Amino acid sequence: MLARHLYRCYPRATLTIITAYYRIVKGVKVRENDHNRAPLLTEERRERILGALRREGKVTAADLSRALGVSDDTIRRDLDALAEAGLLRRVYGGALRRAPTNEDYAARQAEGAAAKEAVARATAALIRSGQVVILDGGTTTLAVARHLPRDLEATVVTTSPPVAVALADHPGVEVITIGGRLYRYAMVNVGASTVEALRAIRADVCVLGVLALHPEVGLSVLDHEEASAKRAMMDVSANVVAPALVSKLGTVAPFVVGPASALTHLVTEAEAPNELLDPYRTLGLTIVKG
Repeated sequence: MLARHLYRCYPRATLTIITAYYRIVKGVKVRENDHNRAPLLTEERRERILGALRREGKVTAADLSRALGVSDDTIRRDLDALAEAGLLRRVYGGALRRAPTNEDYAARQAEGAAAKEAVARATAALIRSGQVVILDGGTTTLAVARHLPRDLEATVVTTSPPVAVALADHPGVEVITIGGRLYRYAMVNVGASTVEALRAIRADVCVLGVLALHPEVGLSVLDHEEASAKRAMMDVSANVVAPALVSKLGTVAPFVVGPASALTHLVTEAEAPNELLDPYRTLGLTIVKG
């Protein structure tokens, strides 16, 4: 009632007086620029949220609420809707970038083909004769296997049938395949027996397939059994190499394998910006650009 009276009696001073009234009498917080901001449509607001996520790699509901001038509840509904649409990964208090996924293994081999080949060559150069090497599955790791020199003399342990086949024409490489249930998305074997066999190995270097790598969340995947197998590979290896395209960095998936600090090397694209890589350097990883 008082607010209406103020508006009728003092129309020129309405904004300042009513704002003060609500702050002092009602205890309501009013942002300084809320009265000048035109309300965004829902689609516009959600596009801005996705834009912030692409730039920053993560967003918090509190920061978005302040930046967009809407309530925390509105932001939470926006984040939930975007998560349901598969556009981000919802976490407590905000959201993270979702890892890109494509169920078609053959189609994934063609994605970012030139960058993938460059990263694979740089990764293969880290492997030396005389080593015991664990090669994980995935399309980038398969490319690494194909780029190993023909005169390499090493023992390669793999859970991936495609990787084993790719190494069949390397006469100096002893290939040891570990069985289990075939997880078709990554074309790797998983399961309790797979993990048990991996834990009996002591490797010089492990090359992991990377679906999602975030400096705070760590390495994560879509399947809990694959996470267990990758965790075993990391645990038994002196050096852990993660070849990853830029699109995989700063993203998350449902099942965490381990912290990013457990890696020793990150191999990525030559054009990867330093601001994207600096958090991994801070964790002590050696950065190799392909």
